[in-house]
Amino acid sequence: MSRIPETDLILNADGSVYHLNLLPEDIGGTVITVGDPDRVAEVSKYFDDIELKKSKREFVSHTGTIGNKRLTALSTGIGTDNIDIVLNELDALVNIDLKTRLPKSDLRSLDIIRIGTSGAVQADIPVDSMLVSTAAFGMDTLMHYYKQNISPEREKLLADFKLVLPAGHQFSPYITQADKPLLNKLAQGLQQGITISAPGFYAPQGRQVRARLAITGLIDAIQGFNSSGQRITNLEMETAGIYGMAAALGHRALSFNVILANRVTQHFSKQPQQIMDACIKQVLELVVSD
Repeated sequence: MSRIPETDLILNADGSVYHLNLLPEDIGGTVITVGDPDRVAEVSKYFDDIELKKSKREFVSHTGTIGNKRLTALSTGIGTDNIDIVLNELDALVNIDLKTRLPKSDLRSLDIIRIGTSGAVQADIPVDSMLVSTAAFGMDTLMHYYKQNISPEREKLLADFKLVLPAGHQFSPYITQADKPLLNKLAQGLQQGITISAPGFYAPQGRQVRARLAITGLIDAIQGFNSSGQRITNLEMETAGIYGMAAALGHRALSFNVILANRVTQHFSKQPQQIMDACIKQVLELVVSD
């Protein structure tokens, strides 16, 4: 591959990547991503030590250790457009020589672990529980810009999903999946299911406040989907992009969803902060024991 031009990979004056404001030595081999910048500190408070704190825009980073494992807690902000930035810049930090602007001969694979809030679309999924995404349907457009390798099994799942979408829709969904070794190691005994990553919080997730919905019946279609026993379990806004970009760049990713709402029972958590804290602690214990 030829030298990457300055306009394709922008660096700050100190040599750090443009948006994350990080240098290669600033990140650990495991990256815990959260949407909310304030939640980074809720992750890093469980570190044995914190060696670095940096921030720029919505991207806040804390790097430290738990035992012998070096980790980075990083906020992405909301949505897959931000995931495009975060994953590309994380990859640049480990797999591109930022001085020569050439890809390194020995490529590294990061473990990228998302901990985020989510809403269940099945009545039997309890509020205040945690669920791991085995795969995700992206309702945005991000992965249409990147080449993907999709297994025949996933192609069938995507085709079946397209068949149940409401009449008159203009969606072009894509499918991505969790890293199987990470899923097998970290998600044993936890709820699992297929996630929808929506490009918005209100109408794209079937919510109506004042603006009228152009597409009706979306939640019913999502809730009723079944393909060889596989069902859609929850809605959120980043997982499909994380899985897709991680696979495209050779990294491993797994998404833990903290279920704070159930769209079927219309129940919302009465203690979201406490539940999120308990889930962060649980995920960190799983990651460190790996």
